[in-house]
Amino acid sequence: MSEAPDPEVVEFATKIFDLARQGGTEALVAYVDAGVPANLTNDRGDSLVMLAAYHGHADAVRALLARGAEADRINDRGQTPLAGAVFKGEQEVIEVLLEAGADPAAGTPSAVDTARMFAKGELLELFGAH
Repeated sequence: MSEAPDPEVVEFATKIFDLARQGGTEALVAYVDAGVPANLTNDRGDSLVMLAAYHGHADAVRALLARGAEADRINDRGQTPLAGAVFKGEQEVIEVLLEAGADPAAGTPSAVDTARMFAKGELLELFGAH
C-alpha cells in the first residue's frame, strides 16, 4: 500500500504547474534552476512544456526547453506540446517548439493530424505534410 502524498509537496507541485499555465516564466525558471525537474509532469502526464504551450506562453516554453525539457514529451492521452499548440492556434509556441526539434508526426493525434482536422493548410506546409 502506498503512502498518501505529502500535502505540502502537492501544494508546491500545484504552484509549479500553475506557473507554467499562467506563463510565470521568471519564477518557473528560478524553480527549475533550483532543482525542480524541467520535465516535471502532473497526474495526467502533462509536462510543464505541455501546459505552457497549451496556454500560449512561448517564453516559458523556450526557457524550459533551454533547461533540458523535452519538446516531444507525450502525455497520458498521447498528445504532444506541439499538437496542443496547433489545437489552440499558438503560432509563436509552434515556432519555438519546431526550432527545438519537435516532431510534427509525434503523438496521437499528432500535430500534423491536428492541423488536418482543423484545415490549417499553412501549418501542414510548415510541417512538410501537404
